[in-house]
Amino acid sequence: MPPAPAIHCGSQTRDYPELLARAARIAAGLQQLGVGAGDRIAIFLRNDMAFLESSVAAGILGVSPVPVNWHWKDDELNYLLLDSSSKVVFAHSDLVPTVEAALPDGVVIVEVPLTEELASLYGVPADRAAATGRHHEYEAFIAGHEPVTAAAQDAPLGVIYTSGTTGRPKGIIRERMDPETRLAGALTVMSRLGFDPSMKTMVPAPMYHTAPNVHALGAVSLGMDLTVLPKFDAEDFLRTVEANQVDHIQMVPTMFVRLLKLPEEIKSKYDLSSLKNVVHAAAPCPPDVKHAMIEWWGPIITEYYGGSETGIAVWCDSPEWLAHPGTVGKAVDGADIRILGDDDEILSVGEVGRVFIRPADNWPNFTYIGDDEKRRNMEVDGYLTVGDVGRLDQDGFLYLCDRANDMVISGGVNIYPAEIEAALFGLAGVRDVAVFGIPDDEFGEALAAHIDADPAAGLTEDAVRDYARQKLAGYKVPKVVVFDSDLPREDSGKLFKRKLREPYWAGRDRLIN
Repeated sequence: MPPAPAIHCGSQTRDYPELLARAARIAAGLQQLGVGAGDRIAIFLRNDMAFLESSVAAGILGVSPVPVNWHWKDDELNYLLLDSSSKVVFAHSDLVPTVEAALPDGVVIVEVPLTEELASLYGVPADRAAATGRHHEYEAFIAGHEPVTAAAQDAPLGVIYTSGTTGRPKGIIRERMDPETRLAGALTVMSRLGFDPSMKTMVPAPMYHTAPNVHALGAVSLGMDLTVLPKFDAEDFLRTVEANQVDHIQMVPTMFVRLLKLPEEIKSKYDLSSLKNVVHAAAPCPPDVKHAMIEWWGPIITEYYGGSETGIAVWCDSPEWLAHPGTVGKAVDGADIRILGDDDEILSVGEVGRVFIRPADNWPNFTYIGDDEKRRNMEVDGYLTVGDVGRLDQDGFLYLCDRANDMVISGGVNIYPAEIEAALFGLAGVRDVAVFGIPDDEFGEALAAHIDADPAAGLTEDAVRDYARQKLAGYKVPKVVVFDSDLPREDSGKLFKRKLREPYWAGRDRLIN
């Protein structure tokens, strides 16, 4: 008889009765701290069992968990805690000083000491991984309370903060749904992501992001066998797929790039035959990378596109993608896509403009905490934009050009850096790349490429430009090439180009997005 489904995170494993019992004790502790239905708690944790347990505890009380990017610093964190009105923060012990520096009056910290494994993965010294003794310690907090026995409240959805590429991040509040609608929506999402409760699924990305968070908590709510990677490492990922016989994974393109760069003897070392469906989103996937992954793993890769605000709006499987290379998919049932021009006119097939999404019928409406105006301004006739630029082909498949804020206008010509990045990924030795606009006295803007390159490849600026000229029109060749081993990219695959642009635009008029 196969083992019962469980949750695995690194070397830790919890069966469901244990996880739910621990969550019920955490819920009791939160009640004692004055947390109740309608309140919010912040989760400032890396991928860890405590992330899932505290999120489930929030649901028991009808409390919204607010997952927080644990890379954030004092001012960013203070803003979020005030904006979300979170009453409690769960934080890893080494992150406690950051939380203390940002903590609004009256907010309570529950600190989670790092396991030896997690401390090793993130290079945290033992003295910083241990409990500080200044706040509630996680295991003592659990042990000190009897489990909540009352029936679970109608739990609201978690509050996700947008990545904040322009201005401050905004917290997304989704309207409440009755249990039947919520279940129907969850099952629809699962169907689109290609997994069912009988599968063994994996989350290798940080759970503070929308997709992995929804994926992980959805799997827990259905009692699935779930593997969460504490930190992504390419070979460890392959090893875990084989060891846990994983059927289904949700990934981001950056992970594909890292996997493909493994030596052939490593890639062929592990048995991946258990995989039935691999889903990816969150960032553009260079076509060469997608082709290589399908050749390696077979036609089991599904792509989808949408936003935290809209849910999954389009998707395509491997055969559809191979027939329409470069697409992110076609509108799912109940959703629709429009491409709008500068005056909100609907553009024709093939014309490039702003991408607007009408979410599927069972996706809840939303607003932003404290910013209803921003919510109104992103909508035209029931269609929402999350800031992307793209086009539709004659078959209704969507192709993304770039983020609207990343588009470069050079000499009056629109240039989309994502296209250039995808081309440069094909150059041997390029590990990562960011292309963006910099000031130019003649053309207004020129292109800069910051490249993380393997030193052994011996790449030069001229070699990069020569390769770009072979693949792209001359006006798309970067004027400036900088070799940079520390590009500000999240594990989700998102690049913070604002941090790269700022030094170039200091004192200039361009809006730094």
